[in-house]
Amino acid sequence: MKTTYIRLSIATALLAGIYSCKKGEATTSDYQTTEYNNEISADSISSVATMSVKDKQFVKTANVNMEVKDVYDATISIEKSVQELGGFVTHSNLQSRVISEDTYNTSNEEAMLVKKYQTENTLQVRVPTSKLGELLTLINDKKLFLNSRIINAEDVTSSIKYAEMEGKRIKKTSENISELKTTKDKVKMSDENMSEENLQQLANLDVTDNLKYSTVDIYIKEPKLRIAEIAVTNSENIDNKYKFDFFYSAKNAFVEGYYLIQRILIGLVTIWPIVIIAAIAFYFYRRNKSTKKSIPVDKE
Repeated sequence: MKTTYIRLSIATALLAGIYSCKKGEATTSDYQTTEYNNEISADSISSVATMSVKDKQFVKTANVNMEVKDVYDATISIEKSVQELGGFVTHSNLQSRVISEDTYNTSNEEAMLVKKYQTENTLQVRVPTSKLGELLTLINDKKLFLNSRIINAEDVTSSIKYAEMEGKRIKKTSENISELKTTKDKVKMSDENMSEENLQQLANLDVTDNLKYSTVDIYIKEPKLRIAEIAVTNSENIDNKYKFDFFYSAKNAFVEGYYLIQRILIGLVTIWPIVIIAAIAFYFYRRNKSTKKSIPVDKE
């Protein structure tokens, strides 16, 4: 049974490798292309994306890195195009990266906050594989400059065949187990076989999904810095205005001194037994000292 489990693990790893291939990496059966200029025709964009070979099945992915005039407008357009093609967006992270931020005072009350920033977005979308070429063409129309574009077509035909054979083997194993007498070992074997079958079904679902939908990673940014001018309050002047007020501080000091005297008096009242004992001790000390002085000293 351990051998069976090891063989299933190998099969699952192969299936997992189908849709987790690294960007920019291709095998002898892969089709990959990268463009670095703006002069790209629609045919060249879709040559790999629309490829179809008899008796072959491909998991297709794409990665696009380009500069656009307006990231926000391009994002809205791409997301809308994906939906119209029957796909969906799985990730969209639009953000403005602040390059510098400075505040300039324009009057005693007003100031201008000047931000220099660059807007960018990282998207991941999934589109029906049959529409991949069309989507890439629509994305290409939004570019100012194409930094890179990678299209991968992973041949998974043999892996799918192997998965089918593994499925039959697992089914046959299940039938053989069912013919055994019910024992503790049979229950354990049946449980392990069912676990293998579940893993196999999960791997098949993943492969089916990746055959039906292509994953496209898109990174877009604006080549030029944008500048935002935001009217704000002159905080430096406000700070100077209220930093120190002599009359207010003097009045506060007088009030604090008055409360300090009260606290001292309250403190003395609290320790009145100690004050009385100290006074009595001092009294007897003075009295004893006076008595010693009044006793005459005899001369020989």
